[in-house]
Amino acid sequence: FQGYKNAIDDQLEDATCVLDAFHIVKLGSAAVDDVRRRIQQETLGHRGRKGDPLFGIRHVLRAGRERLTMRQQTRLETAFAADPTHVAVEVAYHCAQDLRDVFHQSTPAQGRRLAQRLIDTLPSCPIPEIARLGKTLRRWKTAFLAYFDTSGASNGGTEA
Repeated sequence: FQGYKNAIDDQLEDATCVLDAFHIVKLGSAAVDDVRRRIQQETLGHRGRKGDPLFGIRHVLRAGRERLTMRQQTRLETAFAADPTHVAVEVAYHCAQDLRDVFHQSTPAQGRRLAQRLIDTLPSCPIPEIARLGKTLRRWKTAFLAYFDTSGASNGGTEA
């Protein structure tokens, strides 16, 4: 929330604004949901229903790829292959997973490098929802990268 950042900047000159992992991952997941819903509407002409390939994987798309069972991986692959236009959902899913992976690197420097690469590449993605995500990350670049400079310090625990 920009107003929160403005208040910190005005009142606490030596404070560092940090965008926490939860909110960044949430943005990525929301972008995947938006792509899935748009493609669903464009290909079938209606909202998702039971039996629709993309509707059937909506919950699986939110899980971390390292936690997927073989059955879930097969469900994803089947849904992605069901229609050529589903490639946009697949690309969005991988972008969101890459964004999630930023926080699971072995060192903060590796996480920062991956974050910088995503900030540089996502805004030019041909999928509008992912480009919008990239532009948001670019706009919040300083606060996003500060996560790696402060050892992940944020007020996330307070919010929870």
